[in-house]
Amino acid sequence: MDMMEIELSPLKIKYLKELMSRFETIKISETDEQAISVMVECVRIAMQQYYPEFSNSVDDVEDNFDLVAIYKILDAAAGIKINDEEPVLEQAKEEQSDSTWDNFDLAKLETEVFLLGIWKNYDELEKSISIPELTAILNSRRELNFEERKFLAALQGVDLDGQQQEDPQKKWEDMKARVFSGGATSDSNDIIALQGINAQKAGFGIGMGLSYEVVKG
Repeated sequence: MDMMEIELSPLKIKYLKELMSRFETIKISETDEQAISVMVECVRIAMQQYYPEFSNSVDDVEDNFDLVAIYKILDAAAGIKINDEEPVLEQAKEEQSDSTWDNFDLAKLETEVFLLGIWKNYDELEKSISIPELTAILNSRRELNFEERKFLAALQGVDLDGQQQEDPQKKWEDMKARVFSGGATSDSNDIIALQGINAQKAGFGIGMGLSYEVVKG
């Protein structure tokens, strides 16, 4: 065939799920040839997105791509990294174990994105976006949600940024304040906390020229 260019990018979720399901079967391969056959089938699946004309059979893939191209396609499509410098079967099985979906709750993430109301069903969603795009949408949406909550909280005098980024040192000082004040305060900025050794370190305080009175309202 004539030289041609195919643009590679992470697979949309629909095709990625199909590819990864097929790649799982590589664990039963016993030879490099069998492992390569599985990878060729995975590339055929990827061609549904990249170049549908080559997705009808594995012959289409074998006739048009060498092993280097197949490895490159798998890397771009699903992050599966194989090279021709090490035994293919060993690499493939290692990648298979690293590429499991067991700890990836895709359904939950898709549900969160689907609630944006952009897609009419999950099939359309999975045909439209890849995992990196899904992640970017989720991060953006969560940031917007936080900014909205922060704005509403600010109207009520609550600083969510302060709550999110609590200073460990301030936390420690507040705990000491509670001890030095006999439980009267948990705020290291409260004058009641400046007693005894704590007052000495500060250079002043209750018992060192300062006094206080607790007024009950």
